[in-house]
Amino acid sequence: MQSQEQDISLLIEGCLTNNRKAQEQLYRQFYGFAMSIAMRYSRSEADAADIMSHAFVKIFKSMHTYDPQKGSLHAWIKRIVANEGLDHVKSLGKFSPVELEETYAPSIDNSVIARLEAEDIMTLIKKLPPATHAVFILYVMEGHTHKEIAAKLNISEGTSKWHLSEARKILKQTLQLQTE
Repeated sequence: MQSQEQDISLLIEGCLTNNRKAQEQLYRQFYGFAMSIAMRYSRSEADAADIMSHAFVKIFKSMHTYDPQKGSLHAWIKRIVANEGLDHVKSLGKFSPVELEETYAPSIDNSVIARLEAEDIMTLIKKLPPATHAVFILYVMEGHTHKEIAAKLNISEGTSKWHLSEARKILKQTLQLQTE
């Protein structure tokens, strides 16, 4: 473990001096991890690649702000990629100002979900409208509250709740169609 920490420290030092080799090695080491995060916020690999390229530019430019005392490099990179993903979603500009008093999630038959592979479920999630997709990912996969989502996406909490409810409704309908 000590050796891996030293390797990462050397990569960070190299990135701080704009050493292209160190930047390439850091990119290669964290590519899979970062791409999995970018894919959560995109509808295609091309969009995820755009998110990744913007994120890694930010990572290299702001490497001097990384503080290992505050958290791991993984967590720092995850936050940058996720924020870039959110910027991508916001650029699509498809949030509707909807207010709801209470949101009720439709139930989905667990036997239907059990027959699906994780990849199939992610494919269904990616087909959601962009804003609904973003809220669903932030709430279900990232564990954010509606208040946090509202702040991140510059929408109301009610709009966040509506998008989550809409995502569940669409997914339920899609799953029911697949079982008929």
